Amino acid sequence: MSPERTSATTEPAQPGPTGLRLHLANIYQLVIKELRSIRADPVMLILVVYAFSIAVYTVATGASTEAKNLTVGIVDEDRSDLSRQIQNALNPPLFKSAVTISARDIDEEMDHGRLVFVLEIPPSFQADLLSGRRASVQLNVDATAMTQAGNGSVYIQSIIAQEVTNFLAGRETVTSAPINVVIRSKFNPNLNSAWFTSVMQVINNVTLLTVILTGAALIREREQGTVEHLLVMPVVPAEIMLAKIIANGLVILVAAGLSLAVVVQWWLQVPIAGSLTLFLAGAALYAFTVAALGIMLGTLATSMGQFGLLAIPILVIMQLLSGSSTPMESMPVWLQYVMQIISPTPHFVAFSQAVLYRGAGLSVVWLQLVALVIIGSVYFTYALSRFRRVIFGD
Repeated sequence: MSPERTSATTEPAQPGPTGLRLHLANIYQLVIKELRSIRADPVMLILVVYAFSIAVYTVATGASTEAKNLTVGIVDEDRSDLSRQIQNALNPPLFKSAVTISARDIDEEMDHGRLVFVLEIPPSFQADLLSGRRASVQLNVDATAMTQAGNGSVYIQSIIAQEVTNFLAGRETVTSAPINVVIRSKFNPNLNSAWFTSVMQVINNVTLLTVILTGAALIREREQGTVEHLLVMPVVPAEIMLAKIIANGLVILVAAGLSLAVVVQWWLQVPIAGSLTLFLAGAALYAFTVAALGIMLGTLATSMGQFGLLAIPILVIMQLLSGSSTPMESMPVWLQYVMQIISPTPHFVAFSQAVLYRGAGLSVVWLQLVALVIIGSVYFTYALSRFRRVIFGD
């Protein structure tokens, strides 16, 4: 009797993901790893929460550019009805109640910072005006308080001119002018600086923290030696870089969106005119760009201290020359072109202001988005070449 033959059938091996699916799967797993690393760093998480909440509120409410409660002294050598009328016009909320001092006390009061303005009214000031002679007053200004000095000087000049006009006209109403100028302030009708500084603080924090988080993530792995583990894994440098950019950029975008919705709109009562979705889409492109910059700085530095020394001056220059603090038009023309070519920040600031302040749509801001894509591609390409050479030795 012949032995029974048993035939064993083997199942064909299931093909693993290939091509694009494999790259996406690797990126997904690496993103999860990066998010877990961020969650395991409570100091960094506290920094992100603070920067997009308390820091935004305190800067918006504390760093006011309006002229309020300015200190002013008056040297009244005329002691006339007009001089007293001018003194009484310098009152709250623009000014604290004006104090009368003598001429010999001017230097001491201003040297100690007790007075920002000192108005000197000479003898016979009222008599000269009534007789038709030319009269003048002197305004001493502490120009170290730059914003207050500029705004306050304009207010004081207007008040003096108004009071002299009223006095000479013999009544308390303004004489009719040949032209009536009607001023309409669009997008910020009350000229409230908190409406500007709060949004700009969110934008500045996107730049600052994206660079810090991505660069610090790379430096931390290099210092701990865990980056060498990636060398034996079936991943390519581009996947590692994209994972760090996506994970850290995602954290920043969530924090920025919550900051605009909760801190800016709800807490500070600042209206957002445009689409928050469009802003976050543009912020994602911007985060990609500055995250690539952070990784590039992380490849140049070998320790966290070196990274900080490299990042701080670069971030300061990017923010000061971005148009967020002062208009781009106030810079030299050559510097405007240089910053718009090498830095993504001016384009992101212009995009954010157009969307959040003026309610602009995609048809208005598409050029800034294209600029972000081009600059981001250059940054990513160079950072990837540095990453391959420094980490993988390619």
